[in-house]
Order: sequence, then structure tokens, then C-alpha cells
Amino acid sequence: MLDFKDEIAEGISKCIGVEAEEIKGYLEVPPDKTMGDYAFPCFRLAKTLKKAPPMIAEEIKTIMDVASNLISKFEVQGGYLNFFVNSNALVKEVLGEIDKFKENYGSSYIGQNQNIIVEYSSPNIAKPFHIGHLRNTIIGNCLYKVYKFLGYNVTGINHLGDYGTQFGKLIEGYKRWGDEYDIARDPINELMKIYIRINDACKEDESILEACRENFKKLEDGDDYCVELWNWFKDESLKEFQRIYDLLGVEFDSLNGEAFYTDKMDEVEEILDKAKITKMSEGAKIVDLEDKGLGVCMIRKSNGSTIYATRDLAAIKYRADTYDFDKCLYVVAYEQALHFKQIFEVAKYLGIPEKCVNGLEHVQYGMTRLTTGKMSTREGTAIKVQDLLDEAISRTTKIIEEKNPDMEDKEENAKRIGIGAVVFNNLSNTIIKDQVFDWDNVLSFQGDTGPYIQYVYVRTKGVLENVGYIPKLEEIDTACLLDETAIDVVTTLYRFGDMLKSVTEKNEPSILARYLLELAQKYTAFYNEDKVMVDDEKLKNARAYLTYCVQTVIQIGCGLLGMEMPSKM
Repeated sequence: MLDFKDEIAEGISKCIGVEAEEIKGYLEVPPDKTMGDYAFPCFRLAKTLKKAPPMIAEEIKTIMDVASNLISKFEVQGGYLNFFVNSNALVKEVLGEIDKFKENYGSSYIGQNQNIIVEYSSPNIAKPFHIGHLRNTIIGNCLYKVYKFLGYNVTGINHLGDYGTQFGKLIEGYKRWGDEYDIARDPINELMKIYIRINDACKEDESILEACRENFKKLEDGDDYCVELWNWFKDESLKEFQRIYDLLGVEFDSLNGEAFYTDKMDEVEEILDKAKITKMSEGAKIVDLEDKGLGVCMIRKSNGSTIYATRDLAAIKYRADTYDFDKCLYVVAYEQALHFKQIFEVAKYLGIPEKCVNGLEHVQYGMTRLTTGKMSTREGTAIKVQDLLDEAISRTTKIIEEKNPDMEDKEENAKRIGIGAVVFNNLSNTIIKDQVFDWDNVLSFQGDTGPYIQYVYVRTKGVLENVGYIPKLEEIDTACLLDETAIDVVTTLYRFGDMLKSVTEKNEPSILARYLLELAQKYTAFYNEDKVMVDDEKLKNARAYLTYCVQTVIQIGCGLLGMEMPSKM
């Protein structure tokens, strides 16, 4: 794709002798399009050139001849030199690129030879998959897809919560009350009842909590009974999780959870001991990070059992050795910020490549809360994802029955629209913000929602079905697409590739979600203003082709978000 900023920067560079890359970094997009498509603030050079900014702007304007077919006009406004892109050149460039790359439009090779790990989802086994894990899953899935689309070598890891004291609790609860529950019929929900019950018991009786801790120690030591129960809990959990992943279209390259690193922790501990950064404190082994303002990172408890920090450190070393990663992203709620600061600091002593240490990154997202407060699995107040997705599909089916009862493929379309609503709701705002879970907001089909974007996509399909064909690029007269609403659409399409790069630079999927809303809105304005089914063949072909371009980009973008497109709405 032709980069107009590159062309402008090169032109300015020739005029004033400053490196083009530096100039490009100064270029801005004006807040009002009447001020141009790009603006160069000459204040940046006033001190270097010893001239007033307006004078610098006038001099550049006078001598600049940058790709005259690409820039239609230069304007000086105060200390700014504003550039107006040649609209016809822009239309030709965008339509040509979409015709050339089709479903790969916006992809690139910027990630070539760079290894990225994205750790996401990571639910705890033997517990229902609740909406707190849903957000994690959807955010990570989007980042995984976008990085891959931009040419990175990406490994998606589901770091299952399959180890820790909670399993000692569950084993103890099963020992005491397993016969009272119909576990064979509904394993996860029945085990959850046991988990809630044993937690209540632990609060009342310290000796029960101690027995739970002892169970976990036995599990670590390979006790046959504990290991057999743990494997059963894990197998049943994975069956339930997979049903949800299938509905969401989520896949992973690795399911190595905490337990995978059991035999790798001793090596990590030895490395830290040799680095002389560990010490004993009240019977526990720790790394003291107080001088860094990070408190204490525990490596081994006083009873000899490990903690999840130890397993995370073992995972970092294993991943560095196995994947030689440039980035390792942990998509985990902001509540774990201190934990990741601690293990990233300790990881500096693991003897792994510096690029791996520098590539460790915690992608923080806000918590999902109920209108009544924070969810808790222990208290039994978490909303199950399966219930949410079923409700989304059910509500969508009801709307279809009311508004379009004869729709073909009702079930499949209801599934795509309902799940699309849930996915978009999780990605449409900056991920660091907390979410208050509200059924009506999650499943809304009005306003800035996933179903609105899907509706616009279906509209583009309808338009092209009415036309009866997709015109060929060589048949398009780009002069027919120079009015304001058409140029607004083309300009938005032009930004697609750069927008995707911003998603990875900031690890922020909402950038993509908001872009798709903007594109849908711009196309709706174009659709209302520039009718496609007109007698003028040139106009019809040009507008139909632009419609095809919008359809293509919406489908690509929604696919990267994790949304499937319905055939009808």
C-alpha cells in the first residue's frame, strides 16, 4: 500500500535536509478534514532552522514538488503546512490494493521472523467457565489473530489452572462428601458445589484447611489416589471448556497448564539459588524485592509446596528455551499486576536471552463485575459462560422469529449474531476498564454493537445481490467516487492496515472494534446518499465495487475480532 505520509516526509526532507523518518514522526492528522489530510507542524524546526514557523511552512510550500499527482493542494495555516491528498489517487490505490489482496488486505510482513506467545483464557479446571474467563479468552483470541495476520509467528497458550491448593481442597471435599453428589451426570457443576462447601468448611475449621494443604502436597509428591482424582477433574473440565471454545471459534496451540511445569521448577529454584537472590523467611523460600518496591516473591511455602509464581517462572524459562520468543503476552486481569511485576523482575536471573526478558508483557484488562458487586466462584455468584451464550442465542432467535420468521438458516444465524454481540461487547471499549455485567447491555442490538456491524455487512451482501455481479476493477471509473461520502469510506478503508498495527503496538483490540463501527457508519451514510441501483452504468459499477470493498474489510476485521458473519438478518 502506498504510504502518503512517506511521500510527504520524503518531499519535506528534500526541502529542508532533515531525515524523512524524523519528519514522518512529526506529521499529524488534523482534527478537521477542511484543514487537510495531513499537517506538518513547523514549530518543531524553528529552533534548528532559526526561522519563524510560518516562514518555514511558506518556504516548503514554494519549493515542494512531492509526487504532484498524489497531493492536490498545500495550505499554510499559522505554523502548519497542510496537505490535501489527491482523492482520485487515493481511490485508485485503495481499490487496487483490495482487488489485489482480497481477504488478505491489511496483512503485512512486519512480524516476519518474530516469535510471539499469547497466553489467554487459562481457566481453572473443576470449575465452571465463568464470564471473567470469557473476557480473557476473547481479548487473547483477538490479539492472537491480529498478530498472526501481520506475519508474526504466534503461539497461543491456554495456561490451564490445573494445579495449586484449590485442588487439595477439592480432593478433601470429594473424600468427605463425594457420595452425596451425582457427579457422573453433571461433573463440573457438582464438583463446584463440593468446592463451595469445602471452602465454607475451611473458614470454620483451620484443621480442614490444613488437610487440604496436605492433599496438595501429596498431589505434588505423586500420591496415586490424589493424582487419579486430579486427572479425572481435568478430563471432565476440558470437555466442558471445549464446548465453549467451539462456540466461540477459539483454538490454542498449547494446553500446557501449571501442572506441566511440575518437573521444571527444581531447575528454576537451583538457578535462583546460584544467583544468590533467594533466602529463607519463616520457613519459606523467597526473593526479597522490597528494594524495587515489589514486596516479596515466594518461591516455596514453609510446608515445601510450590506456589504459582514458581510455576510461572518455570514457564518463562521453558518458553524462552522452546520458542525463543520476542514477546510473551499474558492476558490477565489487572488484579494480578503485582504478581507479574515480581516474576518479570525475578526472570532477569533465569539466564534466558535479554530479548525474552524485555519481551515479557502483562496485557491488563478490567474486571467483570455484577451489578451487585464482584463475582466469586467460591461464593457461587459467578455467571457461567455456557448460560450466557445460550441466552444470547435464545434472545436472538426470539427476535428473528418476531421480525423475520421465514429466514433461512435461522439457527446458524441466531448463533452467529448472538455470540457476535457478546464478543463485540467485550472488545468495544478500552480493555483496562472494568465491566459491569448487565444482560440487556451485553445482548443489545441497538447502537454501537456487534449486531449493527453484522447488519451493515448483510446490507452490503444484499446490495451486491441486487446488482447481480461484482464489477471488475478495470471497469471502475474512480472519478465516480469522489463525492464526500464516498471519499469518507475510501479514507477509512485506507487506514485499515495501519490500524491493525496500532492494535499490536498497544495490545488493544478496542481499536479494531471502534474502527469497524466507524466503517459501518461511514458506509451507511454513503448508502443513504449515493444510491447503487442507478441507470448510469459507470456510477452503479463504481458504487457496487466500493460496496464490495467494504464487505471485504468488515469480514476480515470481524474475523480478527472473533465474530462470524450471518447470511441474513
